[in-house]
Amino acid sequence: MANNNAQEFVKEITKRSEDFPQWYTDVVLKTDMVDYSDVKGCMVIKPYGYGVWELIQQQMDQRFKATGHVNAYFPLLIPESLLNKEKEHVEGFAPEVAWVTHAGGEKLTERLFIRPTSETIIGSMYSRWIQSYRDLPVLMNQWCNVVRWEKTTRPFLRTSEFLWQEGHTAHATFEEAQEETIRMLGVYRDFAENVLAIPVVTGRKSEKEKFAGAHATYTMEAMMQDGKALQMGTSHNLSDHFAKGYDIKYLSREGKLEYCFTTSWGTSTRMIGGLIMVHGDDRGLVLPPRVAPIQAVILPIAQHKPGVLEKARELLTELQSAGVRAKLDDSDQSAGWKFNQWEMKGVPLRIEVGPRDIEQNQAVVVRRDQLEKQFVPLDGLADTVRGMLDEVHNGLYKKALELRESRTVDATTFEQLREGVQKGFVRAMWCGDTACELSIKEKTGGATTRCMPFEQEHLSDTCVHCGKPAQALTYFAKAY
Repeated sequence: MANNNAQEFVKEITKRSEDFPQWYTDVVLKTDMVDYSDVKGCMVIKPYGYGVWELIQQQMDQRFKATGHVNAYFPLLIPESLLNKEKEHVEGFAPEVAWVTHAGGEKLTERLFIRPTSETIIGSMYSRWIQSYRDLPVLMNQWCNVVRWEKTTRPFLRTSEFLWQEGHTAHATFEEAQEETIRMLGVYRDFAENVLAIPVVTGRKSEKEKFAGAHATYTMEAMMQDGKALQMGTSHNLSDHFAKGYDIKYLSREGKLEYCFTTSWGTSTRMIGGLIMVHGDDRGLVLPPRVAPIQAVILPIAQHKPGVLEKARELLTELQSAGVRAKLDDSDQSAGWKFNQWEMKGVPLRIEVGPRDIEQNQAVVVRRDQLEKQFVPLDGLADTVRGMLDEVHNGLYKKALELRESRTVDATTFEQLREGVQKGFVRAMWCGDTACELSIKEKTGGATTRCMPFEQEHLSDTCVHCGKPAQALTYFAKAY
């Protein structure tokens, strides 16, 4: 009976080929990643989903600290007067800002906004803390929540409240700020490819798509299985714009008062949505091993028979001692139910051990990304498992890269671009004009410029849409 229920449970996941967005929603709900809350547009991240976020946070935080950054925390509520100090920033975020107008039963003398991002409050603090060139650079990061009042929401991908990290740095020169901006984008790319197993394209955003108030915004873009793009992280060179707005100055070595040059950069729980849409299949999640809360699940077969549970517990201890995040499922559910359950939850490796396996000193190991059985010796199992986890990571990355390459085309005519963005990424020459960009979006049913990649190639002399002189090779795609 339990096995039948499990089969029905999996059937409740819509096939990707039928309705990819619904498949995504089914997966995040059925696998206990999230649940909807009583607040419209806000999600509850359940323990399994939060376990993925914790592993993202831990490994990314290590990278930040290795590059000299330290963590701090700034207030959630920010006075309206701070928001008004940077005109472009105000205009960019005003539609998404949530306001606090009353507290303790009384109307506030000054409205407070709930941070959509923290340049304003951090800028005001930096203006107090930075006095001399000796105080620079300031390299800080904070892990926190932010609120952006979204009209259309989807768990992990776009919610009114979400978790993220935001780095904020201050430097003596524009060149130092630019170096920091690009360095942190490189940290993000390394994380996406070597932890999440997601290949990304990195480059500069258009003027229209850049962060409000920034001199330049750089991004990493990934392709989802339906061919759409997802912005996985951004890094902004703010030049001295915010420093002038918030009076962030320092006394130079020459004794002259100068404005600082600042940066900000961020990634969020949106990365979880990305890894689901890049790696998942019709059975559910396929988690990259390095962010999987459970890397290997041990299933004792015929566990009522002598010695089976004892051997399974012994293997659990061996794996955990070797640093593998392993779990023993010794529940009274049937083997079929367990197979379905752990496949749906995307656990990278399933290890089966039964009486016959014990006799032959072996275990059956099934990789989630391949679903094929392998017979491996019990001797040295931990080393075997660690090697297989790396193989799963490499396999997932290779598969995602092959998909992206197969659905990326070069276009030299607008018709080629229009057809190409219905299936995936299009690389084409573009003039850089915002009016042209908006026209392309309208005529293609929503395709936008994703980035002008660092690795530039010359496909033609003219813009793919308007025919003006081309400025840069640009990626176009529809996006989440």
